[in-house]
Amino acid sequence: MKAFMDKDFLLDTPTARHLYHDYSADLPIIDYHCHIPPQEIYEDRRFENIAQVWLGGHQVLPDGSDAYFGDHYKWRVMRSNGVPEEYITGDKPDRERFQKFAEALEMAIGNPMYTWCHLELKKYFGYDGVLNGDTAEEVWNLCNDKLQHDPKMTVRGLIEQSNVAMVGTTDDPIDSLEWHKKIKEDPTIKVVVAPSFRPDKATNILKPGFASYIHQLEKVVGREFKCVGCVISALEERLKFFVEMGCRAADQGLDYVPCAETDADKATAAFKKAMAGEPLTKEEGDAYTAYVLLAMGRLYKKYGVVMQIHYSCLRNPNAKMFQKLGPDSGFDMIAVTDGSVALSKLLSNLTETDECPRIILYSLNPSDFDMLGTLMGSFQGDEVPGKIQLGSAWWFCDTNDGMYQQMRTLARLGLLGNFIGMLTDSRSFLSYTRHELFRRLMCNLIGEWVENGQYPNDEKALKKIVEGISYYNAKRYFNL
Repeated sequence: MKAFMDKDFLLDTPTARHLYHDYSADLPIIDYHCHIPPQEIYEDRRFENIAQVWLGGHQVLPDGSDAYFGDHYKWRVMRSNGVPEEYITGDKPDRERFQKFAEALEMAIGNPMYTWCHLELKKYFGYDGVLNGDTAEEVWNLCNDKLQHDPKMTVRGLIEQSNVAMVGTTDDPIDSLEWHKKIKEDPTIKVVVAPSFRPDKATNILKPGFASYIHQLEKVVGREFKCVGCVISALEERLKFFVEMGCRAADQGLDYVPCAETDADKATAAFKKAMAGEPLTKEEGDAYTAYVLLAMGRLYKKYGVVMQIHYSCLRNPNAKMFQKLGPDSGFDMIAVTDGSVALSKLLSNLTETDECPRIILYSLNPSDFDMLGTLMGSFQGDEVPGKIQLGSAWWFCDTNDGMYQQMRTLARLGLLGNFIGMLTDSRSFLSYTRHELFRRLMCNLIGEWVENGQYPNDEKALKKIVEGISYYNAKRYFNL
């Protein structure tokens, strides 16, 4: 029987162990897509206890509205164990909330959360034991002592000891980027903290709050919008500002990728109806969104920004909890959508005019992996190896099986050696251990192929592939 999560955890062969320990483990991390707040990096926040880091909770925003911040994965584990919501997003004491989570974690055999938590406890707190209801007090005291007193356990300290070279935050076009500016001006912050452009609220016209958001964007750029061209012009103005502040990537978050015949007239007609408070048909909304996606793709190419497309998520299916907690509170699911025609049409239109940017395609539905793997092979270019990427296993796919499936698909249908590797997509400063888990799985998979005689034991080639996927491919892709 193997020891629990020892140094060779998930590394099943001598080749896998060699590749991980000698080539992958110590390379820097490029976390090109996450949701951590830049303000906390600048202010070098120190957390009071492990529940704040892991579970977050309810906060009142400056405008008086309620919001819920924390790790949705952990919240779902607690809900699955029958924990009352007052311990999850409510105001129960942090110690009691942590106890409930520890008791739920014990039941999470096979869930990636079990692995992530114990990797974090081992790496950042030096805890080699097992977290459960019985050990919760011991872990609580150990973690809190380090969080409160260890100089390495502030936000910047966590980033530094994680060997992070770049953090790509997620930022709205109307954001002033004041914290990014302060970070750039602070010579003591060595990590690259780059804003990422996310114009979802200006793109998804069928979502509630579209008109209100457009009015906010109008205020930021100082003019009123009469047509879809006005929206695109404003977004370009903001994108230029983001690029000046170091932006390297944009992100388009979509429930589904719209497939619609569209032009400026159709998009403008939909825009005017939405701004007048009139209901739109799905066809009208899709015409607007498809037009904006195409226009933004051209702008990303123009300004050298990577375009990320995340889709196939069904958000807030639980109407009761959505009404109680609002969005982004852990009530989301995989959607079954068909993005094949829409995505191929988008990439074809961009390619036809030589305006196709570097693009990363993520579907929350793993059934799309093969489709995306063949799609990207139809639109590669000589700008950079792997110009069109099959995005890493995202969100609910971020499991051992999901990561293996994504890498096997990429290997079968493209070039795994040009993969830009893992991201955290997280709001937690402890989530960098997800890169460790990914690298272990990646080395184990490649090691298996070598040990089985499917790839030669070519030291030079293996070193190039493993180091590339771990770090250098992303470094090249994002022009670091």
